Amino acid sequence: MSAPRAPTVFDSFNNAFEGIIHVLRTQRNLRIHFAIAFLVLIAALIVNVTKLELIALLISITFVLIAEMLNSGIEAAIDIATTSFDPMAKLAKDIAAGAVLIATVNAVAVGYIVFARRLSDPSSRLIDRVRNAPIDLTLIALVLTILIVIGTKALTGRGTPLRGGLPSGHAALAFSGWMAATYVLGDTRHRFLVSTLTFIMALLVAQTRVESGVHSTLEVAYGGLLGALVTLALFQVFA
Repeated sequence: MSAPRAPTVFDSFNNAFEGIIHVLRTQRNLRIHFAIAFLVLIAALIVNVTKLELIALLISITFVLIAEMLNSGIEAAIDIATTSFDPMAKLAKDIAAGAVLIATVNAVAVGYIVFARRLSDPSSRLIDRVRNAPIDLTLIALVLTILIVIGTKALTGRGTPLRGGLPSGHAALAFSGWMAATYVLGDTRHRFLVSTLTFIMALLVAQTRVESGVHSTLEVAYGGLLGALVTLALFQVFA
């Protein structure tokens, strides 16, 4: 009898994404946190936060999501280990919930510091502010694409995060990058060349997903269309 195969790096990433999708499917609070994260990133575009403020927001969002996932994991482990009421089990759950509360309070405080002054400034102009930050806009477009891909996989329940399922996350990010590169270059003379090269690279990424049997043509096409449209919409409105 042969020894079990050691998990590869790809397997580790796949298992991690499966964990994310599982808690999204089963935990209402995490779905709420994801929705709030999506809205916060949109708001960051509207008020044109600085790079440091964007970093602070991303770190705060990450802390909340990690705390909520650890809380769910601890609750699941305790429920399996105990079959009757145990004061220590309740205490462990309360401590985990307290960690979520601390992370959430911190996120709210950071959000208030970042947004309060801008939201109270009636003279802020959306288009002018976001036009000068294409790099920030690109980053937010990629993050929103990832959030939408994960949310769609959680809703459809098809395949695993990195193997199959609707949509193809690789294709979504590849075509999102292509669209962002096209807009960031503006009217420079190299725009057509760079846009063409990045488009070909995105096509190659999509092709490899189909040829390897990980995704169907429909899943890859949907992912590519999703990534391109999300990025296109953001740049059309905010750039």
